[in-house]
Amino acid sequence: MGERPPVALRTEIGASWARVLSIGVDPDQSTESVLLDRDEIEHRRRSSTLGTVMPLLSENLVSLADAAEQIVVITDMEGRVLWRQGNSGVLRRADGICLAEGANWAEAVTGTNAIGTALAARAPVQVHASEHFVRRLHHWTCAAAPVRDPRDGRLIGVVDISGGASTFHPSSLALVESVARLAESELRNRHLQAIDRLRSVATPVMCRLGGRALVVDAHGWLAAVIGMPPIDRLPLPKSLRPGQVWLPSLGMCVVEPLAGGWLVQVTDRAVEGPSYRVVLDLSRPGSLVVIVAAAVGTWTLRLTPRHAEILYALALHPEGRSASELAEDIFGDATRTVTVRAEISRMRRHLAGVLAHRPYRFGDRVEVEVVHPDHLADLLPGSTAPVVVGARRTA
Repeated sequence: MGERPPVALRTEIGASWARVLSIGVDPDQSTESVLLDRDEIEHRRRSSTLGTVMPLLSENLVSLADAAEQIVVITDMEGRVLWRQGNSGVLRRADGICLAEGANWAEAVTGTNAIGTALAARAPVQVHASEHFVRRLHHWTCAAAPVRDPRDGRLIGVVDISGGASTFHPSSLALVESVARLAESELRNRHLQAIDRLRSVATPVMCRLGGRALVVDAHGWLAAVIGMPPIDRLPLPKSLRPGQVWLPSLGMCVVEPLAGGWLVQVTDRAVEGPSYRVVLDLSRPGSLVVIVAAAVGTWTLRLTPRHAEILYALALHPEGRSASELAEDIFGDATRTVTVRAEISRMRRHLAGVLAHRPYRFGDRVEVEVVHPDHLADLLPGSTAPVVVGARRTA
């Protein structure tokens, strides 16, 4: 097993060593891991809630770490390094132990270390020198604290500072823990601001409604209510979709998306016909838009050329497309699935009720119309997407 430190292991370190021993981590192994490719790193950064508070984390940690000859490392909930900053010399040394962007620092891969152990224990931890299970890390010291999303309590990543063992300081743990709490506080404030914005959207909608209804954000937190007592949070299914849905606390409801959340109307009657009518207007190359009409109103979303290509491909294939099929449609390269998923994820922030996935498609109760230019040969000029080029050839 790993070389024991000269004193007895602290309780949290001993528990970590027991975990990594049970899964067969070798104390003499390398700390190398298969790095994520650049597209996947960028996708995870954009998808991570931590990305919204990176300026705050940098402002409060990086200068201190640099002066202390250490680096700041931010990972996702899997222990994958998404960002790292700090002392340039330490960054070069970190490359030698694969503490690099895209690397995996979960306990199961790299043994006892502050990042992986904070994730496994769901608690702040400091790991110094020979407390690391893998001997190659005995010249390092690190302290890390987990960060949770205040909206649902879900673990979203870890804040870590690392450096040579000679840079150890007992206050490092308190520092990363305070910064992690600061990040959570900022996320909480942003959530409250988002609820206020949703409330401003909901107010005119609720004025037109009768009966019982609520407006909640994507996590179920209440923004507005009519015809029933207010609640703090409405439990929502993990894969909530527009249309009729049975909610245990309310019964049969009709759910429709709003900008930043959901309108939930309690109903005892069946609702027929489409939930949405979508017009994909590609008639003017300089003004690509999608217009969505629902019971609560109509809104227009301006499209990038890439998003217009993707929606056009989905309109041509109502049965749905896999990520690899869409990559072939858009890039002529079925391997570019990470890029496709990232673009779809961006669109779903605005079209959550319209776009479905597995496979990617317009929802079951969405009526779609495509408005083409007068001459099909003028469809999305400049686009080289095979799905668009093929349509032009039929003109």
